[in-house]
Amino acid sequence: MCGRFIITDTAPDLAAMFDVEHEGENLPEPSWNIAPTERIPIVLESAKSGSVVRRLESARWSLVPSFATALVSKFPTFNARSETVGEKATFQPSLASRRALVPATGYYEWRTEGTVKTPYFVHSDDGLPLALAGLYAWWRNPDLAEDDPARWVLSATILTQEATGRLRGLHERMPVVLPEETWDQWLDPHTVGDQEFVDAAVGASAESVEGLRFHEVAPLTGNGPELIEPVA
Repeated sequence: MCGRFIITDTAPDLAAMFDVEHEGENLPEPSWNIAPTERIPIVLESAKSGSVVRRLESARWSLVPSFATALVSKFPTFNARSETVGEKATFQPSLASRRALVPATGYYEWRTEGTVKTPYFVHSDDGLPLALAGLYAWWRNPDLAEDDPARWVLSATILTQEATGRLRGLHERMPVVLPEETWDQWLDPHTVGDQEFVDAAVGASAESVEGLRFHEVAPLTGNGPELIEPVA
């Protein structure tokens, strides 16, 4: 799974890195301890008036489908299993045409041995941000007025897969890390996504997974660069 991650790049840096044409408002500041339901930066492409625009937007990390009656779900939606995402009503509409990249400097995972859980920080071997496969959705809050700018909520989820390679010894699940050559097709709103499309994306992620490294860190408390320092 992917339940905590970090992004240390600023919005302008991310915009340059992902060839973003439009930066949204209220983009979150860098953080070393992002938890579900907090704001995260996502990269998406919107198609309006026949043109496609790549955007960097702020989203709530836990997807809220358009048909939801409340912001908070009875079950967690910050992750979506790649193996079955095409079958789930919560995620199907987003998979079809609302896919996103979730930039991450790295993420935390906990290795469980008996009753002891030890945190580790997972990152790329070259220090560059990861592009995690994500989905997004727009939800209208029925309790807010038509002219309230907060009535529309943008939310997102991160896809996960079975852990592979050296990460298998850390945890049974891991996020889907997309290589750069797949970004355009993943984001393209004119490409209809289905389960076969996701399976191909997971297959293409194998090379990116080989470039991941991890080290043990201290228990997560607070928010700062010291959180990712290796345990001596």
